Amino acid sequence: MKKLVRVPQAEPASDGRPGVRGRPGLAALPPLSIYIHVPWCVHKCPYCDFNSHERNGDIPEQAYLQALQADLEQALPDVWGRQVSTVFFGGGTPSLLSADAVDQIISLLRATLSLPPDAEITLEANPGTAEAARFQGYAKAGVNRISLGIQSFDDDKLKRLGRIHDAAQAKAAIEMAQRAVDRVNLDLMFALPQQTLTQCEQDVREALAFETGHLSLYHLTLEPNTVFAKYPPRLPDDEQSAVMQDRVAALAEAAGFERYEVSAYARPGQVCQHNMNYWQFGDYLGIGPGAHSKISFQNRIIRQARARMPDAWMRLAQERQGKHIVEQRELNHGDLGFEFMLNALRLKQGVEGGLFIERTGLSLMAILPAMRRAVDRGLLQPGLDRVQATSQGWRFLNDLQMEFLP
Repeated sequence: MKKLVRVPQAEPASDGRPGVRGRPGLAALPPLSIYIHVPWCVHKCPYCDFNSHERNGDIPEQAYLQALQADLEQALPDVWGRQVSTVFFGGGTPSLLSADAVDQIISLLRATLSLPPDAEITLEANPGTAEAARFQGYAKAGVNRISLGIQSFDDDKLKRLGRIHDAAQAKAAIEMAQRAVDRVNLDLMFALPQQTLTQCEQDVREALAFETGHLSLYHLTLEPNTVFAKYPPRLPDDEQSAVMQDRVAALAEAAGFERYEVSAYARPGQVCQHNMNYWQFGDYLGIGPGAHSKISFQNRIIRQARARMPDAWMRLAQERQGKHIVEQRELNHGDLGFEFMLNALRLKQGVEGGLFIERTGLSLMAILPAMRRAVDRGLLQPGLDRVQATSQGWRFLNDLQMEFLP
């Protein structure tokens, strides 16, 4: 593990503005989000490549809370005085935490950071751990948005995915969440093992019947270092998957949802603000094992990563010597252009060209050659006022994004 290396304060650029190696500083810092990683789960799903760890018995809740406080307190100098726009509890399975633990975490955030009373606070929950009293407790603690990992309403498909809940538990969890908070997201997957188009459509129709405000509809992919990568199931082919994706989008949009990002659909006023901040290249402080951060200063932008293993992270964070941060690097010009476009191009409407300048401190000239190539290929809309994929570019998003790889 690397020691935390502090990036030295930059010398003023030749024009008097703060900068690193001549790069102009940011005129204003972007919005800041907080991500809290809860690493434990009851069962590791065969498709999951997230930093999640099966836990037999109770999770070490008090040790986790103490380490989380130590992690946050050591991060405060990097974000001091900045207002927090959103909070997201991800995992793993955050709903393994007690309502009291979530209350303590949110209270800690309010005590140490500028967190507005109406800030969006999302908690991911597994239907297999859903309890009405716990959801109500989360809401009382300050959670105002619950994201449920449903994945499917088909019991056979849930078994193939290694989920610990069944369709009946999924439906009950949705109703519990809706009684607890006003904003509920359902995660659903398609192109599942041996799934037909009819089964895919039925899953989406069942999700729509609950009339939640947000849907996340993902294509199942075989990620490296997962059980599915080692033992691939029989999945729909590319042509079948493309038909499913088009049908999923059509059903959601016909029900009043706007597809505003590749996998995200929202009713009016229900867009996930936390994820929008990611896609618009905002800042986020990630605390917890394996959490990543992107933090802007006037003269530089850095990325950090915490120790992945829960026990190691808890021990190192509480030593308060910065060793729980195992990676820290400053983004260079090429990194900035690519990472901005990697995120912004996921949005259906793209972003204003001025946002690139505002969030990176660079001129659009830095990515103009790549933009011209993408326009020539029919993947990017022409012009500098708005950076937006064409319908073809959105369908072949990886190809478009790779144009900006330094």
